[in-house]
Amino acid sequence: MPNRSLEDHLFNTTSTLSWRTRLEIMLGAAEGLAYLHDGLEVKVIYRDFKSSNVLLDENFRPKLSDFGLAREGPTGDRTHVSTAVVGTYGYAAPEYVETGHLTIQSDIWTFGVVLYEILTGRRTIERNRPTSEQKLLDWVKQFPPDSRRFTMIIDPRFRGNYSLSEAQKVGKLANNCLNKNAKERPTMSRVVESLKQLIQESEEASSSADKSADTSSTGKGGGRRSNKA
Repeated sequence: MPNRSLEDHLFNTTSTLSWRTRLEIMLGAAEGLAYLHDGLEVKVIYRDFKSSNVLLDENFRPKLSDFGLAREGPTGDRTHVSTAVVGTYGYAAPEYVETGHLTIQSDIWTFGVVLYEILTGRRTIERNRPTSEQKLLDWVKQFPPDSRRFTMIIDPRFRGNYSLSEAQKVGKLANNCLNKNAKERPTMSRVVESLKQLIQESEEASSSADKSADTSSTGKGGGRRSNKA
């Protein structure tokens, strides 16, 4: 793909995806997972959702790739698929790791992990960091979205060019996806709706800010102020 993968941009110090672009990428990825979960005759569990499997086209629209580990979901009265635990370390849902029971909710967990990668610009496992920061999910627990310390986990490459309120909503969505009780995680369709609403609110806020700026640069007579001295 022209713009390689989400991983290449999140963890490459020479490339910085804007806040809005990251939101749109995650919405597209969520729509892809929602289609696998609900848009086919048989539910499909992706099982290997991670930033390196989210490929980006020339307009940074995401495409899910590498379906080698995908499995058909449970049918009939079955609640799960029993399988050997495979995937990338740091992304797999805890109940899947512990029991080998694979469900649609396993994909929801991994989506929550990538949401935190989006927020922080950090990999789920980074052995070169201090011990308390090596495991992303353990580290971010110290900075809840409602706390004043939450800004400490935001990717510094944004340089303040992001909405704190939007970031907090993404953090809360990620935490919902990472609920230890798999049954209490949102469906991917709900995740899609949450991200759509967030982007819509972002657009409305941006539009209002533009109108305010336009009004402030307008003279009393309704015309724009002259820049001449």
